Amino acid sequence: MLIQIIIAILLGILAGIFTGLIPGIHINLIGALLISLIAKLLFQIPPIYLIVFITAMAITHTFLDFIPSILLGCPDTDTELSILPGHNLLKKGEAYEAIILTTQGSLAAIFIFILLAFPSIKLIAKIQPIIQGIIPFLLIAVSIFLILTEKNKLLALKIFLLTGALGYTSSLLNSEQSLLPLLTGLFGTSMLIQSIKNKTIIPPQKITKPKIKKLRSLLGATIAAPLCSFLPGLGSGQAAIIGSSISNQNQKEFLFLLGATNTLVMAFSFLALYTISRTRTGATVAIKEIMGILSPQILILIILTILISGIISFHITKIISLHAIKKAHKINYTKLSIGILIFLTLIVLLISGIKGFLILIISTLTGIYALKTPVKKTNMMGCLILPTIIWYLF
Repeated sequence: MLIQIIIAILLGILAGIFTGLIPGIHINLIGALLISLIAKLLFQIPPIYLIVFITAMAITHTFLDFIPSILLGCPDTDTELSILPGHNLLKKGEAYEAIILTTQGSLAAIFIFILLAFPSIKLIAKIQPIIQGIIPFLLIAVSIFLILTEKNKLLALKIFLLTGALGYTSSLLNSEQSLLPLLTGLFGTSMLIQSIKNKTIIPPQKITKPKIKKLRSLLGATIAAPLCSFLPGLGSGQAAIIGSSISNQNQKEFLFLLGATNTLVMAFSFLALYTISRTRTGATVAIKEIMGILSPQILILIILTILISGIISFHITKIISLHAIKKAHKINYTKLSIGILIFLTLIVLLISGIKGFLILIISTLTGIYALKTPVKKTNMMGCLILPTIIWYLF
């Protein structure tokens, strides 16, 4: 059994490398794909190995997904805030530093999670009954706060409501796996289409080690990430905005904060599944489909998987980023993006059918519109937050 678990961790890490490095392949999309295949997978593979595989993949993804964001300017919703500071460092020849900072943040997050995991379980058990009744109002408050951080507040509100209406409407169509085409269009195909138009020219890069003060960033991440992990519809992008408002950072410290919140939100989402039986990420949705309620033994296995895959992913990311920096100028990004675009479209058609394809087209056009606006793309998470608020209230 131990050997099979180790193999599942290693395979999960390999899958996480793939999802992290390939633009447009978000971990939530893989989660939605796995859900559609659960029945077939459970027939062939014991549930415990699938859970380990998914956990390792999800954690590894949070380490690797900053590489395409910083080098190619093609982020997902968890890393889009890294584009501006990452691109600034890229132009200075310091992209390696930018990637290493997010990776160091992710590694620090692993150890913070290990320290906080078990004390958090007792705390959550006490406050959950209180929070449960005010979840929609907390979501409204956080959404208002995030919109108020924008320079163009009305436009941010428009994007939030537009994607929220799209998310709510798609949930009413009863299309099988409507979440897959919705998220694929908003955060996958729309960004790929935009990236095809933007030809990235990467200047020569330096290989230098970053030196920053990390305590303030860790404090912000530690406060904001658990909050966004337990509230539905919120993710690491929102956690980073809240965390940065708690502790001011320069752009290098902010990249460290982004890495930490990205991994912390993912890790705490597994804790949310155990303590309150709620899913906050595509990975936990898939695990709930497999196992339902998690036992303490499965939780301990998940925590150990998070620790092991996090440490391994840290070293793998350093190695891959070093090679990526040296060879980034040779990548034909246009051909890569076109190939992924075709692949995602076929996946949506196969799993969600014609209705799903229509959702994909509408959400892609909506995503392209949002990408052209000068507001943070995290406002597109209205597609999940607004339907959740409506569900709780009505």
